[in-house]
Amino acid sequence: QVQLVESGGGLVQPGGSLRLSCTASGINFSVGAMGWYRQAPGSERDLVATITSGGMTNYADSVKGRFAISRDDAKNTLYLQMTNLNPEDTAVYYCAAVAFGAWGQGTQVTVSS
Repeated sequence: QVQLVESGGGLVQPGGSLRLSCTASGINFSVGAMGWYRQAPGSERDLVATITSGGMTNYADSVKGRFAISRDDAKNTLYLQMTNLNPEDTAVYYCAAVAFGAWGQGTQVTVSS
């Protein structure tokens, strides 16, 4: 059974930072591309960042230079380091095992003063 569990979301002030984590089980984590997506109220789910098994990364233009995706295959864990957050980053953030078509349950990130 594939399971992706996100953590690390919360309330942060504009300009602040958060690190999201996603721990996977039930998949061969090291062989697949992984990604972070987000969905704001009333909006579609959008790509934030992806990382291949070889470590190649891709980012949405809106987060380039502020967010960093990384993975620790030994821990079956995906990370998203978010810095210089702004209110437009407020959304539910989802972890995805792209190669397996699996999604986590999401973690809420709220950026507000």
